[in-house]
Amino acid sequence: MRKILILTTGGTIASVQSPDGLVPGMSSNQLREHLPQIGSDIAIDIKELFHIDSTDMTASHWIRIIDAIRDNYDLYDGFVVCHGTDTMAYTAAVLSYMIQNSEKPIVLTGAQKPIGFEITDAKSNLQDSILYAANSLSHGVQIVFAGKVIAGTHARKVRSMSFLAFESINLPVIAEINNGHIIRYLNIPSNGRVQFYDSINPNVFLLKLTPSMSPDLIPEIFSIYDAVVIESFGAGGIPASIENTLLTELSKYRPEEKILAMTTQVTYEGSHMNTYAVGRRIADSFKILEARDMTLETIIAKLMWILGNNSKTWDEIEQRFYTPVAMDSVY
Repeated sequence: MRKILILTTGGTIASVQSPDGLVPGMSSNQLREHLPQIGSDIAIDIKELFHIDSTDMTASHWIRIIDAIRDNYDLYDGFVVCHGTDTMAYTAAVLSYMIQNSEKPIVLTGAQKPIGFEITDAKSNLQDSILYAANSLSHGVQIVFAGKVIAGTHARKVRSMSFLAFESINLPVIAEINNGHIIRYLNIPSNGRVQFYDSINPNVFLLKLTPSMSPDLIPEIFSIYDAVVIESFGAGGIPASIENTLLTELSKYRPEEKILAMTTQVTYEGSHMNTYAVGRRIADSFKILEARDMTLETIIAKLMWILGNNSKTWDEIEQRFYTPVAMDSVY
Protein backbone atom coordinates (compact mmCIF):
# COMPACT_ATOMS: atom_id res chain seq x y z
CA MET A 1 0.00 0.00 0.00
CA ARG A 2 1.40 3.37 -1.06
CA LYS A 3 0.43 6.38 1.06
CA ILE A 4 0.02 9.77 -0.60
CA LEU A 5 -0.58 13.12 1.10
CA ILE A 6 -2.39 15.77 -0.92
CA LEU A 7 -1.73 19.33 0.23
CA THR A 8 -4.26 21.92 -0.93
CA THR A 9 -3.42 25.59 -1.35
CA GLY A 10 -6.36 26.91 -3.38
CA GLY A 11 -5.96 27.79 -7.04
CA THR A 12 -8.31 27.15 -9.93
CA ILE A 13 -8.53 23.43 -9.20
CA ALA A 14 -10.35 24.22 -5.91
CA SER A 15 -12.20 27.32 -7.10
CA VAL A 16 -15.93 28.00 -7.15
CA GLN A 17 -17.96 30.54 -9.06
CA SER A 18 -18.72 33.82 -7.30
CA PRO A 19 -20.29 37.12 -8.44
CA ASP A 20 -16.75 38.45 -8.86
CA GLY A 21 -15.45 35.47 -10.82
CA LEU A 22 -13.66 32.29 -9.79
CA VAL A 23 -12.33 32.23 -6.23
CA PRO A 24 -10.62 29.43 -4.27
CA GLY A 25 -13.26 28.11 -1.89
CA MET A 26 -13.47 24.32 -2.01
CA SER A 27 -12.63 22.53 1.22
CA SER A 28 -10.54 19.36 1.37
CA ASN A 29 -13.68 17.32 2.04
CA GLN A 30 -15.36 18.81 -1.02
CA LEU A 31 -12.25 18.13 -3.09
CA ARG A 32 -12.24 14.53 -1.91
CA GLU A 33 -15.75 14.07 -3.32
CA HIS A 34 -14.37 14.86 -6.78
CA LEU A 35 -11.28 12.66 -6.60
CA PRO A 36 -10.91 10.40 -9.64
CA GLN A 37 -10.88 6.64 -9.31
CA ILE A 38 -7.64 5.48 -7.72
CA GLY A 39 -6.44 1.92 -7.31
CA SER A 40 -7.04 0.12 -4.01
CA ASP A 41 -3.27 -0.08 -3.49
CA ILE A 42 -3.05 3.70 -2.91
CA ALA A 43 -4.21 5.37 0.30
CA ILE A 44 -4.85 9.14 0.19
CA ASP A 45 -4.98 11.73 2.93
CA ILE A 46 -5.73 15.42 2.29
CA LYS A 47 -4.47 18.36 4.32
CA GLU A 48 -5.61 21.95 3.81
CA LEU A 49 -2.84 24.54 4.04
CA PHE A 50 -4.62 27.67 2.79
CA HIS A 51 -7.10 28.92 0.19
CA ILE A 52 -5.56 31.53 -2.10
CA ASP A 53 -5.32 32.45 -5.74
CA SER A 54 -1.73 31.63 -6.63
CA THR A 55 -1.28 35.25 -7.69
CA ASP A 56 -1.16 35.94 -3.94
CA MET A 57 1.56 33.35 -3.26
CA THR A 58 4.39 34.68 -1.07
CA ALA A 59 7.53 33.32 0.59
CA SER A 60 5.56 32.71 3.80
CA HIS A 61 3.22 30.40 1.87
CA TRP A 62 6.20 28.51 0.42
CA ILE A 63 7.54 27.95 3.93
CA ARG A 64 4.17 26.52 5.01
CA ILE A 65 4.23 24.05 2.12
CA ILE A 66 7.82 23.05 2.93
CA ASP A 67 7.04 22.64 6.63
CA ALA A 68 4.01 20.46 5.85
CA ILE A 69 6.11 18.15 3.67
CA ARG A 70 8.90 17.99 6.26
CA ASP A 71 6.49 17.28 9.13
CA ASN A 72 4.92 14.41 7.20
CA TYR A 73 7.92 13.20 5.22
CA ASP A 74 8.40 9.94 7.11
CA LEU A 75 4.68 9.12 7.08
CA TYR A 76 4.02 9.08 3.34
CA ASP A 77 5.50 7.67 0.15
CA GLY A 78 4.75 10.74 -1.94
CA PHE A 79 3.20 14.19 -1.93
CA VAL A 80 0.85 16.05 -4.28
CA VAL A 81 0.53 19.82 -3.92
CA CYS A 82 -2.63 21.25 -5.50
CA HIS A 83 -1.63 24.73 -6.61
CA GLY A 84 -2.83 27.55 -8.83
CA THR A 85 -1.20 27.56 -12.25
CA ASP A 86 -0.13 31.20 -12.43
CA THR A 87 2.81 30.91 -10.00
CA MET A 88 3.19 27.13 -9.95
CA ALA A 89 6.51 27.26 -11.82
CA TYR A 90 7.95 29.58 -9.16
CA THR A 91 6.78 27.30 -6.35
CA ALA A 92 8.16 24.23 -8.12
CA ALA A 93 11.54 25.92 -8.49
CA VAL A 94 11.55 27.08 -4.86
CA LEU A 95 10.70 23.58 -3.60
CA SER A 96 13.48 22.14 -5.78
CA TYR A 97 16.03 24.20 -3.84
CA MET A 98 14.43 24.09 -0.41
CA ILE A 99 13.89 20.30 -0.47
CA GLN A 100 16.93 18.68 -2.09
CA ASN A 101 17.74 15.00 -2.73
CA SER A 102 14.21 13.83 -1.96
CA GLU A 103 13.90 10.13 -2.63
CA LYS A 104 10.15 10.64 -2.41
CA PRO A 105 8.21 12.42 -5.19
CA ILE A 106 6.85 15.91 -4.55
CA VAL A 107 4.38 16.65 -7.33
CA LEU A 108 2.70 19.96 -8.08
CA THR A 109 -0.45 20.04 -10.12
CA GLY A 110 -3.52 22.14 -10.73
CA ALA A 111 -6.04 22.88 -13.42
CA GLN A 112 -7.22 25.43 -15.92
CA LYS A 113 -10.84 24.65 -15.01
CA PRO A 114 -12.17 23.91 -11.48
CA ILE A 115 -12.64 20.30 -10.51
CA GLY A 116 -16.36 20.88 -9.96
CA PHE A 117 -16.96 21.94 -13.58
CA GLU A 118 -18.43 19.47 -16.05
CA ILE A 119 -15.59 20.11 -18.49
CA THR A 120 -12.32 20.21 -16.57
CA ASP A 121 -8.73 19.07 -16.73
CA ALA A 122 -8.56 18.85 -12.93
CA LYS A 123 -9.52 15.20 -12.55
CA SER A 124 -7.07 13.90 -15.13
CA ASN A 125 -4.24 16.06 -13.75
CA LEU A 126 -4.97 14.90 -10.21
CA GLN A 127 -5.22 11.26 -11.24
CA ASP A 128 -1.91 11.43 -13.14
CA SER A 129 -0.25 13.21 -10.22
CA ILE A 130 -1.37 10.62 -7.68
CA LEU A 131 -0.28 7.81 -10.00
CA TYR A 132 3.13 9.38 -10.48
CA ALA A 133 3.59 10.19 -6.77
CA ALA A 134 2.70 6.59 -5.85
CA ASN A 135 5.27 5.07 -8.21
CA SER A 136 8.43 3.81 -6.51
CA LEU A 137 10.62 5.07 -9.38
CA SER A 138 9.51 8.68 -8.89
CA HIS A 139 11.40 11.12 -6.70
CA GLY A 140 12.27 14.80 -6.49
CA VAL A 141 10.14 17.83 -7.37
CA GLN A 142 8.12 17.83 -10.59
CA ILE A 143 5.03 19.38 -12.13
CA VAL A 144 2.52 16.92 -13.57
CA PHE A 145 0.12 18.60 -15.97
CA ALA A 146 -1.69 17.56 -19.16
CA GLY A 147 0.07 14.21 -19.21
CA LYS A 148 3.56 15.69 -18.95
CA VAL A 149 6.03 15.30 -16.08
CA ILE A 150 8.26 18.39 -15.99
CA ALA A 151 11.29 18.99 -13.79
CA GLY A 152 10.50 21.58 -11.14
CA THR A 153 13.44 23.69 -12.32
CA HIS A 154 12.41 23.76 -15.99
CA ALA A 155 8.65 24.39 -15.97
CA ARG A 156 6.94 27.46 -17.34
CA LYS A 157 3.31 28.35 -17.90
CA VAL A 158 3.07 29.23 -21.59
CA ARG A 159 -0.70 29.29 -22.17
CA SER A 160 -3.20 31.22 -20.08
CA MET A 161 -6.40 29.34 -20.88
CA SER A 162 -5.91 26.03 -22.70
CA PHE A 163 -5.30 22.73 -20.93
CA LEU A 164 -1.75 22.46 -22.35
CA ALA A 165 -0.63 25.17 -19.96
CA PHE A 166 2.97 24.12 -19.16
CA GLU A 167 6.06 23.28 -21.13
CA SER A 168 9.52 22.12 -20.16
CA ILE A 169 12.09 24.77 -21.06
CA ASN A 170 15.61 23.75 -22.16
CA LEU A 171 15.13 20.18 -20.94
CA PRO A 172 13.04 17.31 -22.32
CA VAL A 173 10.04 16.24 -20.25
CA ILE A 174 10.89 13.73 -17.53
CA ALA A 175 8.02 11.43 -18.50
CA GLU A 176 4.57 11.27 -20.02
CA ILE A 177 1.48 9.64 -18.55
CA ASN A 178 -1.00 8.05 -20.91
CA ASN A 179 -4.01 5.99 -19.82
CA GLY A 180 -2.46 5.26 -16.46
CA HIS A 181 0.93 4.27 -17.90
CA ILE A 182 4.10 6.20 -17.06
CA ILE A 183 6.53 6.46 -19.96
CA ARG A 184 9.87 7.66 -18.61
CA TYR A 185 12.43 9.52 -20.72
CA LEU A 186 14.90 10.91 -18.16
CA ASN A 187 16.25 9.46 -14.97
CA ILE A 188 16.06 11.84 -12.01
CA PRO A 189 19.08 11.25 -9.78
CA SER A 190 18.55 10.99 -6.03
CA ASN A 191 21.84 11.49 -4.23
CA GLY A 192 22.17 11.14 -0.51
CA ARG A 193 19.71 11.99 2.23
CA VAL A 194 16.91 14.50 1.79
CA GLN A 195 17.85 17.99 2.95
CA PHE A 196 15.32 20.62 3.98
CA TYR A 197 16.29 24.28 4.11
CA ASP A 198 14.62 26.64 6.58
CA SER A 199 15.21 30.11 5.21
CA ILE A 200 14.46 31.96 2.02
CA ASN A 201 15.13 35.60 1.17
CA PRO A 202 12.59 36.95 -1.34
CA ASN A 203 14.41 40.28 -1.74
CA VAL A 204 15.09 39.70 -5.44
CA PHE A 205 13.97 42.13 -8.15
CA LEU A 206 13.35 41.47 -11.84
CA LEU A 207 14.21 44.29 -14.25
CA LYS A 208 12.84 43.63 -17.71
CA LEU A 209 14.58 45.69 -20.36
CA THR A 210 12.64 47.57 -23.02
CA PRO A 211 14.03 49.71 -25.84
CA SER A 212 14.71 53.32 -24.78
CA MET A 213 14.01 52.65 -21.09
CA SER A 214 15.13 55.28 -18.60
CA PRO A 215 17.94 54.45 -16.14
CA ASP A 216 16.46 56.68 -13.43
CA LEU A 217 14.98 53.85 -11.35
CA ILE A 218 18.20 51.83 -11.15
CA PRO A 219 19.63 53.53 -8.01
CA GLU A 220 16.31 53.09 -6.20
CA ILE A 221 16.09 49.43 -7.14
CA PHE A 222 19.56 48.68 -5.79
CA SER A 223 18.87 50.59 -2.59
CA ILE A 224 15.93 48.27 -1.84
CA TYR A 225 16.82 44.82 -3.18
CA ASP A 226 19.65 42.40 -2.37
CA ALA A 227 19.73 40.90 -5.86
CA VAL A 228 18.63 42.17 -9.25
CA VAL A 229 17.94 39.93 -12.23
CA ILE A 230 18.10 41.76 -15.54
CA GLU A 231 15.99 40.17 -18.25
CA SER A 232 17.83 41.32 -21.34
CA PHE A 233 17.38 40.92 -25.07
CA GLY A 234 18.59 38.00 -27.16
CA ALA A 235 21.82 36.38 -26.01
CA GLY A 236 22.08 38.94 -23.20
CA GLY A 237 23.50 42.42 -22.89
CA ILE A 238 23.04 45.89 -21.45
CA PRO A 239 22.03 48.79 -23.76
CA ALA A 240 24.37 51.78 -23.75
CA SER A 241 21.55 54.04 -22.50
CA ILE A 242 21.60 52.44 -19.03
CA GLU A 243 25.12 50.98 -18.87
CA ASN A 244 26.85 53.95 -17.21
CA THR A 245 24.16 54.35 -14.56
CA LEU A 246 24.21 50.64 -13.81
CA LEU A 247 27.99 50.48 -13.46
CA THR A 248 28.06 53.63 -11.33
CA GLU A 249 25.48 52.16 -9.00
CA LEU A 250 27.16 48.77 -8.78
CA SER A 251 30.49 50.40 -7.92
CA LYS A 252 28.97 51.59 -4.63
CA TYR A 253 28.66 48.01 -3.35
CA ARG A 254 30.77 44.89 -3.01
CA PRO A 255 29.58 42.12 -5.39
CA GLU A 256 28.20 40.05 -2.51
CA GLU A 257 26.23 43.05 -1.19
CA LYS A 258 24.25 43.57 -4.38
CA ILE A 259 24.07 40.56 -6.65
CA LEU A 260 23.56 41.21 -10.34
CA ALA A 261 22.33 38.31 -12.47
CA MET A 262 21.67 38.32 -16.20
CA THR A 263 19.12 36.29 -18.11
CA THR A 264 17.32 36.60 -21.43
CA GLN A 265 13.78 37.39 -22.52
CA VAL A 266 14.04 34.61 -25.10
CA THR A 267 12.29 31.46 -23.93
CA TYR A 268 14.56 28.79 -25.36
CA GLU A 269 18.32 28.12 -25.60
CA GLY A 270 19.45 30.41 -22.79
CA SER A 271 21.78 33.38 -22.52
CA HIS A 272 25.24 33.66 -24.10
CA MET A 273 26.68 36.97 -22.94
CA ASN A 274 30.08 36.52 -24.53
CA THR A 275 28.60 36.47 -28.03
CA TYR A 276 28.17 40.22 -28.45
CA ALA A 277 30.03 43.29 -27.21
CA VAL A 278 26.95 44.55 -25.35
CA GLY A 279 27.17 41.45 -23.17
CA ARG A 280 30.95 41.28 -22.81
CA ARG A 281 31.20 44.90 -21.67
CA ILE A 282 29.12 44.33 -18.56
CA ALA A 283 30.65 40.92 -17.84
CA ASP A 284 34.16 42.40 -18.03
CA SER A 285 33.25 45.42 -15.89
CA PHE A 286 31.65 43.79 -12.86
CA LYS A 287 31.17 40.42 -11.22
CA ILE A 288 27.83 39.05 -12.38
CA LEU A 289 25.95 35.77 -12.54
CA GLU A 290 24.62 34.50 -15.85
CA ALA A 291 21.49 32.35 -16.05
CA ARG A 292 22.67 30.44 -19.13
CA ASP A 293 19.96 27.79 -19.69
CA MET A 294 18.11 28.30 -16.40
CA THR A 295 14.56 29.59 -16.62
CA LEU A 296 13.60 32.96 -15.19
CA GLU A 297 11.55 31.30 -12.45
CA THR A 298 14.50 29.11 -11.53
CA ILE A 299 17.12 31.84 -11.41
CA ILE A 300 14.90 33.91 -9.11
CA ALA A 301 14.19 30.92 -6.85
CA LYS A 302 17.87 29.96 -6.72
CA LEU A 303 18.92 33.47 -5.71
CA MET A 304 16.26 33.52 -2.98
CA TRP A 305 17.64 30.22 -1.67
CA ILE A 306 21.26 31.39 -1.86
CA LEU A 307 20.50 34.69 -0.12
CA GLY A 308 18.57 32.92 2.61
CA ASN A 309 21.22 30.36 3.48
CA ASN A 310 24.44 31.95 4.68
CA SER A 311 26.28 32.66 1.45
CA LYS A 312 28.44 35.53 2.68
CA THR A 313 31.25 35.90 0.14
CA TRP A 314 31.13 36.32 -3.62
CA ASP A 315 33.01 33.05 -4.09
CA GLU A 316 30.37 31.20 -2.02
CA ILE A 317 27.53 32.83 -3.94
CA GLU A 318 29.10 32.09 -7.32
CA GLN A 319 29.94 28.51 -6.40
CA ARG A 320 26.39 27.81 -5.19
CA PHE A 321 24.82 29.50 -8.19
CA TYR A 322 26.76 27.50 -10.77
CA THR A 323 26.54 24.17 -8.95
CA PRO A 324 23.65 22.25 -10.58
CA VAL A 325 20.76 21.45 -8.27
CA ALA A 326 17.79 19.32 -9.33
CA MET A 327 18.93 19.42 -12.98
CA ASP A 328 18.48 23.20 -13.07
CA SER A 329 21.27 23.61 -15.63
CA VAL A 330 22.63 21.25 -18.23
CA TYR A 331 25.80 23.25 -18.98
